[in-house]
Amino acid sequence: MTHSQESDETLASATGHDSTTEQASPAQPDVTPEPAPAAPVLAPSPSPAASPSPAAFAARPKAPAAAPTPSPAASAPVAPAVNLTEAAKFGRAEEDGHVFLILDGEEFPVGQYPGASKEEALTYFVRKFDDIIAQVALLEQRVEAKAPTTDMNKAVTHLREQLGERTSVGDVNAGLARLVALEENIKELGTAERASHDAARSVELASREAIVAEAEVIAAEDPSAIQWKVSSARMNDLFEAWKLAQKSGMRLGRATEEGLWKRFRSARTVFDRHRRAYFSQLDNNNAAAKTAKESLIEAAEALATSTEWGFAAGEYRRLMDQWKASPRASRKDDDALWARFRGAQDKFFAARQDANNALDEEFGSNLVVKEALIAEAEALLPIKDLNATKKTLQNIRDRWEEAGKVPRNDMQRVEAGLRKVEDAVRSADEDNWRRSDPEAKARTSSALSQLEATIAGLKDDLAKAEKAGDARKVAKASEALAARELWLEQIQKAAADFS
Repeated sequence: MTHSQESDETLASATGHDSTTEQASPAQPDVTPEPAPAAPVLAPSPSPAASPSPAAFAARPKAPAAAPTPSPAASAPVAPAVNLTEAAKFGRAEEDGHVFLILDGEEFPVGQYPGASKEEALTYFVRKFDDIIAQVALLEQRVEAKAPTTDMNKAVTHLREQLGERTSVGDVNAGLARLVALEENIKELGTAERASHDAARSVELASREAIVAEAEVIAAEDPSAIQWKVSSARMNDLFEAWKLAQKSGMRLGRATEEGLWKRFRSARTVFDRHRRAYFSQLDNNNAAAKTAKESLIEAAEALATSTEWGFAAGEYRRLMDQWKASPRASRKDDDALWARFRGAQDKFFAARQDANNALDEEFGSNLVVKEALIAEAEALLPIKDLNATKKTLQNIRDRWEEAGKVPRNDMQRVEAGLRKVEDAVRSADEDNWRRSDPEAKARTSSALSQLEATIAGLKDDLAKAEKAGDARKVAKASEALAARELWLEQIQKAAADFS
């Protein structure tokens, strides 16, 4: 068994939120100015390079999100109103839509929302800041709920970068302060996680130690006093528990796991050696098994010459059940005993088969008679006179019953031969009844009369149309007349079947 060592399990990652600076579409602001303003243009982050165009912002690649986070739009149908008085403390907007962030007494351009009022432009960039703070709040909630800290520090770094890009309007310093507090709380939560992980590892180590220790206790028992069935089952259970722990339990480190496995494997090896030595001494049990099976063989051999076929076959089934329930001897002895037992069975069943073959030979003359009756019945087809055919077939059936049994291998074939003729006669009888049904005759006669009247009327219409020289009516009447005449032909054929 190979025991691979895996690294300690990592904790679930914290949910991050990606906010990438890009050119906003006119539908993004919650305020819809009239007429519709042009798309806002965000101010670039402070850089010695020249200011990029709005298209450059739109083409900027987005950082991958750690996990989807519910947006404010998804959580509420209507975004909360922006307090412009409060927003004025951290930013301002000009008439041309340019918006500036006020930070530590300085102003930083964050972008432009052309074609909109100053309030609308400022509201748009305030809400961008609110989105960032919502992500901060979500991260604070996760820390409060003691969620796994994996990737939480990465999320804090990402939010700090968003605030540092200065593409929104709000209390940036307060947001940064909340991120500093978050870092401290995440650090404390991580410490608690590590402590919990170490405690869980200690529990897993104790569980593995218990498996190994119990296996060593079982292996150290006196082979002459041990209950092998119970102990073997328990050793198998311990092995299954070990495999389950190795597959799905916490990793303990390569050296620790290999050390425990060597001890467990050694205990199983000692146990198996003792068990093999014990069972190698079971000669008495083998002798008892041979004695029991030899008595079954004697009973089987006594039945081998019986001609009470049903009784003897039942006894052989009973002896076979007892054989299956008997303990096994050594492989060599058991195979030899089985050959003797099976030989007695084969002798009986061969004699029964010979008797059946004799019966089949006796029934051979009956087969000749029935095959002649089949040929006589087949000569009745095709049926010309139904009543005479039925009478003749009944006479054939009577002689069929008098003929007696046929060999089993021919039984289905001859029965199928006569059944074929019987089915043909039955079908003809049913067809005759259908044709002579008074109700069906009446329905056919009525339909025939109605159709003949319709055809007469169509012929009059055709004559009138031809006289008037109306080609359209002539074509229509001709088409209808042709269809009705075809129907008339079919109904006349059906009527002929009833005659």
